[in-house]
Amino acid sequence: MGAWRTWIRNPSSPPLDVTVLDCPDALQLATFYAKLLGWRVEEGSDSDWAELLPPRGRVSVDEPGGEASLAFQRIDDFQRPTWPAGEHPQQFHLDFSVTDIDAAEPRALALGAVIHEHQPSGSGGFRVYLDPAGHPFCLCRSA
Repeated sequence: MGAWRTWIRNPSSPPLDVTVLDCPDALQLATFYAKLLGWRVEEGSDSDWAELLPPRGRVSVDEPGGEASLAFQRIDDFQRPTWPAGEHPQQFHLDFSVTDIDAAEPRALALGAVIHEHQPSGSGGFRVYLDPAGHPFCLCRSA
């Protein structure tokens, strides 16, 4: 049974629908993550609001087996996160599972990510990057 149908039967356990990131240009950041993940930018997206469509579609009544999506909204006074400390901490971050961080890194960098100067993983199990708007995200080695 899909997550949406489960939610209809049990509204106390709704499925995750969309995670929204604030940014200075929604379409620019959506394009970065669409290329990183291999997802599509939803038709009609613009610099104020942009959403990505996952491969199986977004969770909906028509797509009960759909997946949570990512969206981006432009904020006029957006302040880049200052993780790991500072006036504007990360607030949250995204982790992406990869089998080989070193193999995945060049693509992320070519798309506009930068390696964060702070790398807290002692074991090398994950590496921290910044997206073009400055949000931290990690490439995590999958088991």
